[in-house]
Amino acid sequence: MQALVLDTNIVLDLFVFDDAAAKPLKAGLERGDWGWVATQAMRDELERVLDYPHIGSRLAFYQLQAADVLAGFDRHARIVEVPAKAGLTCSDPDDQKFIDLAVQHRCLLLSKDAAVLTMKKRLAALEVSALCAIPASVT
Repeated sequence: MQALVLDTNIVLDLFVFDDAAAKPLKAGLERGDWGWVATQAMRDELERVLDYPHIGSRLAFYQLQAADVLAGFDRHARIVEVPAKAGLTCSDPDDQKFIDLAVQHRCLLLSKDAAVLTMKKRLAALEVSALCAIPASVT
């Protein structure tokens, strides 16, 4: 099982927006192909984002509740200790927690955030693959 870290936008694609591109990742999580690691701060961020009005309207459109999304997070993510700060600093402080965790676990980091994706080469040097695209399966 390959470890991965998911930023909040990817989680929203999985559990709110019903994004077709996220379906293979969701299936891989269901099969146990991926070991999604997260921290409590990541879950807290998701819970906060689910209260944003534009997200609330999407939840209503898909006939979901915030609790449904959080249940999906809880079912698939393994909460781990907050890691030490990585040797790399993200220009967006809100994204640092994703970088730190991916570096600690030397794993795949899925993010749509430009500040994270501009760090791809530096992350690769630390055995972290940062991707915007959602992979269909373990490679």
